[in-house]
Amino acid sequence: MKDAIFTMVAVLTTSCAAMAEAPGQADYERHCASCHGVEGTGHGPMRAVLTLAPTDLTALSADNGGAFPLERVVKRIDGRDPLVAHGSPMPVYGTFFDYGKGATLEMPGGEKIMTTQPVADLVAYIKGLQAPAQ
Repeated sequence: MKDAIFTMVAVLTTSCAAMAEAPGQADYERHCASCHGVEGTGHGPMRAVLTLAPTDLTALSADNGGAFPLERVVKRIDGRDPLVAHGSPMPVYGTFFDYGKGATLEMPGGEKIMTTQPVADLVAYIKGLQAPAQ
């Protein structure tokens, strides 16, 4: 009986872990998917009303010689590199990503870039959307 209970707990724990969202996923779905699409390919429902077509987030690394453009993505999200396609600096949802404790991300060359934890989580999620190298 103990073995059966242990097995059931192990299966439930594994199932719950598989259903857990990746850090940044909920924020992506809430704030980004309407333009970039759930899959990140740039085909969200708001695409038609934007001045410029949303970027295919799954191709950021491929379009950057195979390296994820960490600094560019962080600055685009946190507003240091505004994007006119939104009609205003991104994010258009205000200062949502300004809250929380700071985070330091390391770029491939070892340089550091400061941001907030919500931005760091969102960037990690977007990095995970990258299409495998061909």
